[in-house]
Amino acid sequence: MDLNEIAVFIKVVECGSFSLAAKKLGMPNSTVSSKVSSLEKRLNTTLIQRTTRKLVVTPAGLAYYKKCVQGLEEIRGAEEELAQVRGEPEGLLRITGPVELGNSIIPKLISEYTKKYPKVTVEVILTDRRVDLIAESVDLAIRAGELKDSTLIAKRIGTTHFVLVASPKYLKNNGTPTHPRDLVKHSCLQFAPLGSEHWKLTSSKGAYNAPIKPKVLANDFNMIKSHSLIDDGIAFLPIFFVYPELKSGKLIRVLPEWKSSAGPIHFVYPAQKFVTPKLSAFITLASESFKEVFGNFDL
Repeated sequence: MDLNEIAVFIKVVECGSFSLAAKKLGMPNSTVSSKVSSLEKRLNTTLIQRTTRKLVVTPAGLAYYKKCVQGLEEIRGAEEELAQVRGEPEGLLRITGPVELGNSIIPKLISEYTKKYPKVTVEVILTDRRVDLIAESVDLAIRAGELKDSTLIAKRIGTTHFVLVASPKYLKNNGTPTHPRDLVKHSCLQFAPLGSEHWKLTSSKGAYNAPIKPKVLANDFNMIKSHSLIDDGIAFLPIFFVYPELKSGKLIRVLPEWKSSAGPIHFVYPAQKFVTPKLSAFITLASESFKEVFGNFDL
């Protein structure tokens, strides 16, 4: 199929003349005539009967013309819709991420985004389960850790790691560990999914599996952080999750040269030829914001 041939044919029918159509299209008469002839040859149908005085559109040509005009209108409409899609961000943007991000980084980011793009409504789904983005009509997921192979688009936006933290009062009352082996002597506040017997730590000196005796086990970062803030022990938490408390002095890094191995953070979204303005704008804004956040953990 040659859309140029079809466009020339439509113009000839509308003008009722090869020469006038050629003038409107800015083409030589011979080019217009040859394109229509080529179209007829491909279709094996006479679309226009030519005489020295006038041209006559055959019944088959008239039926084909009507269908072609309808088709071109659909194409024009589709292009107009795409033009709108490429315009100002608007509509509903659905994103998902781990619960701990919703209690730390995401609120400030969403606030900044909705102020900049007031025509967008943001729905946030905080969950630790792996959301099926396509089946659940979710635009983007923020995922921590290594990704499994998939057909989704993944954009790495940074890395994070777990660090040891405690309140100044706890350390004053119980002493400050000088080596990971000292942790077994302390009250440890453990995020249950990490296990209950060891904290896997790394430093420039190498890796060390530090034995621990948890005082509190919980499957919620907020609860673990709350216990550390009320002087109950040493916690092992993602640095972005405790960064505000570290910056304010409410919590202190314990064994600051030791931490977990770094884990990647990704934006993940369904593969698509054209990314909507609302999603593109969020990715751009969030990428800059997350780079600043994950690149600023110097405590």
